[in-house]
Parts: sequence; C-alpha cells; structure tokens
Amino acid sequence: MKIVIDTNIVFSALLKEYSSFRKLLISHSDYSFYTCRYLLVEMFKQKEKVVRYSSMKEDEILTSLYEILKNIEFYNENLISKCHWEQAYKLCKDIDLKDIPFIALTLEIDGMLWTGDRRLTEGLRPKGFERFFVY
Repeated sequence: MKIVIDTNIVFSALLKEYSSFRKLLISHSDYSFYTCRYLLVEMFKQKEKVVRYSSMKEDEILTSLYEILKNIEFYNENLISKCHWEQAYKLCKDIDLKDIPFIALTLEIDGMLWTGDRRLTEGLRPKGFERFFVY
C-alpha cells in the first residue's frame, strides 16, 4: 500500500520516545511511505516547536528524524501532473493551501493520505475525498 505522509505525522512521531507512529514509520514493511519535499520546509520551520514539546533531547530527535526519513521516499513535486495539482487545489483552497502538495501526491500515486489534521479530513470528506490511511 502506498501511503503519503503529512508533516503532522512526522511531528507526532518525534514528540514521544516510544511513539506508535514512529514505530510504524521505521519498521513496517507492508507499506511504502511517500512525501513531498515540502515536508522538509515545514519541519525546518517548526524545529524549535518540536524540540520544545518533545519528551526527547534535540540529538535524540534528530536521530529519530533520520531513522524516519530514510524510510520515506521523497517525491519530486515537479513530476506531479497538472491535473492532480488542479484537483488538489480545488479540494484544499478553502481548507489549507499548505496541504495541496500532499493531496496532489496522493492523487498522483493513487495512494492513501496519512494525516492527523482533523480540519483537513473534515474539509475533504464532504468533497468526496476519502483516501485516508487510519492507524
């Protein structure tokens, strides 16, 4: 199964030393994980917040981040078709524009979106988007 990882899932995986999210991301071979390069931008912007709220020390967070990221394939957003970008924009325009790359990638690879963003899921479902991975 192809699963697109939203930024907040990686954040959640870094908040606790024994996170079930992190365990799944690091050790589950039944899934193929994908994300956009935009995730790195969001992680960089929120680094201080992750360090502040995590139960781990900064060096442990960085080690965990490395372990997580080496199990996620980063997809070049330039390879996503124009029609999927347009479809993602229509789905996200009144919810959160920052989610467009993740939705476009989900559509492009015919995958499932793993997100903890309740506002996003509640905004997409009435529009017919039901491609959510639930863990």
